[in-house]
Amino acid sequence: MDTTLQDPLLGHVLDNRYRIDARIAVGGMATVYRAVDTRLDRVLALKVMHPSLAADASFVDRFIREAKSVARLSHPNVVGVFDQGTDGPYVYLAMEYIAGCTLRDVLRDRGALRPRAALDILEPVLAALGAAHRAGFVHRDMKPENVLIGDDGRVKVADFGLVRAVDTVTNTTGSVLGTVSYLAPEQIEHGTATPSVDVYACGVVLYEMLTGGKPHLGDSPAQILYKHLNEDVPPPSAAVPGLPYELDELVASATARTPGVRPYDAVAFLAQVRAARATLSDAQLDAVPPQAHETEHVGADDRTSVIPRAAGATSVQLPLPVQDEEQYHRTSVLQTPPPMPPAPPRGTGGRPRRGLFVIIAAVLLALGIGTGVWYINSGQFTKVPRILSQSRAEAEHRVEAAGLKVGTVTEKYSDAFDRNSVMGSDPAPGSRIRDNGTVNLTVSKGPKTVKVPDLRGTPLDRARSGLKGAGLSPGMVTKAFSEDVPKGSVISSDPKAGSTRNAGAAVALVVSKGSPVDVPDVTGESQEEAVADLADAGLKARIAAERVNSDEDKGDVAEQSPGEGKQLAEGDTVTLTISKGPVMVKVPDVTGMKVDEATSTLEDAGFQVDEDRGLLGLFGDHVDKQSVQGGDEAPKGSTIKITIR
Repeated sequence: MDTTLQDPLLGHVLDNRYRIDARIAVGGMATVYRAVDTRLDRVLALKVMHPSLAADASFVDRFIREAKSVARLSHPNVVGVFDQGTDGPYVYLAMEYIAGCTLRDVLRDRGALRPRAALDILEPVLAALGAAHRAGFVHRDMKPENVLIGDDGRVKVADFGLVRAVDTVTNTTGSVLGTVSYLAPEQIEHGTATPSVDVYACGVVLYEMLTGGKPHLGDSPAQILYKHLNEDVPPPSAAVPGLPYELDELVASATARTPGVRPYDAVAFLAQVRAARATLSDAQLDAVPPQAHETEHVGADDRTSVIPRAAGATSVQLPLPVQDEEQYHRTSVLQTPPPMPPAPPRGTGGRPRRGLFVIIAAVLLALGIGTGVWYINSGQFTKVPRILSQSRAEAEHRVEAAGLKVGTVTEKYSDAFDRNSVMGSDPAPGSRIRDNGTVNLTVSKGPKTVKVPDLRGTPLDRARSGLKGAGLSPGMVTKAFSEDVPKGSVISSDPKAGSTRNAGAAVALVVSKGSPVDVPDVTGESQEEAVADLADAGLKARIAAERVNSDEDKGDVAEQSPGEGKQLAEGDTVTLTISKGPVMVKVPDVTGMKVDEATSTLEDAGFQVDEDRGLLGLFGDHVDKQSVQGGDEAPKGSTIKITIR
């Protein structure tokens, strides 16, 4: 059922100006609509706060702060805000409308991106954030949902709803705003808002673009926050073998847990990104990661026109379990427990002594009954302590400290838990168990490791099957020439054959393009001769649709690409451009002119001049005749001989 039919704002003209045509997205704080500004006759996006929140001054203040902040950021990579206002219970922002999709949509459809595509997206994002940082603002909620990619390929940063001035004092209410997967450690611990928190989030986004997954995963937001505080973001090459070291360095620099080690702001990080990019080859930039869902290059024409769904912040109480993955992408409010209420003051007056013993007896009786009921229902039970990810010794200590016994200990391989750490228990942590009950533990043996097989000389399809059979995953494939390995077979692998790796790890392969073929020079040959010579060399010919004028005769090869001296694989194609012949130019009549004047006239017309004085013209100064008669045509650039008398 289309729920948009139930939206009372559809078809409504807000503030006597903005006609609401369609609902784009719904968030916890606002709904985004496509609307038409009837005054200026333009399409825009209207972000309307939910009426239930409009009475909250803090939400309204955040809305207005977003409008004012973004209005100050006149930058081509920032979604512009045109207007802000209210209409009865509705508080709204009028914003630039971007027809396209979010980076989250691209990652969901494409998986990991090629390094070139990832950097093409990251650079304008950093340019936008750099403008905000230099203007004194921090975004605080950078994530793929807030990166819009227009149908024309433009990249824009959206949703400055959590923007804060750099020098604003951190709130003291015990709440932190942001999205769990992209929060910097200092945001989690202190609620700090500095440009380096945006740099950290961009480092996480870069990791996600390069690998197709987040660096820190967990069963709950609390586990993810713990990892941000206590674990470094792993290098993306651990998930994508063969990824250049320079990209690992970019991620490590941006996601350093110590803020002072990161680039100071987005401008500094952008400089690092461009410097790293300059060192990468085209092959490195265009390598297809194994996590990519499609191998074709993502272009503007490939994108689905989807408007971002992130309409506003959604509040969740952490560390309650999250029921679906989508909630990990939402802006969250992390709240600390409220202080305990003060104890009520004691009265100064006393009860009358009459009936005091009756009251005491009743209280004691109630306590006795209550204690018995409590013991039957709860008193003889306790809870299994939280021991996941703890070392075996620490877990056993916690179990015994809770008055329980440690039962059987089973060891299993695990990629998610460190060696000798607890990966499960029976009963599970938090479960009710009788006092002095037994808890069985499952302890990690660490990841299962396998050896990389020797695949040299193996055809690519069989090599991929061999990797899967060995418990590994086929990784990125690059191609190179080889004199001794047949075309289509494996030259080498990364990691090398015999190396030990975790089960399921990806292995990059280098596949042979066969022996290199030297491209012969076929310019000046007829089309038939050129095609035959290329075929003799083991190459194919493609004739360009457009012909060009050249010094070569009509029908002969004027240009070839690639040219002589280049190397191709057998069966590759050389493009031939056929000549239309030289450009014909009418020859001016210079007979009777002085030599200097005649020479200048012919050269201006595009010809070269050859003087023939002979014996009789040694002292002459006028042109007696010319090799091509005036008015006739000759190839431009050809030589006209003039006889002097």
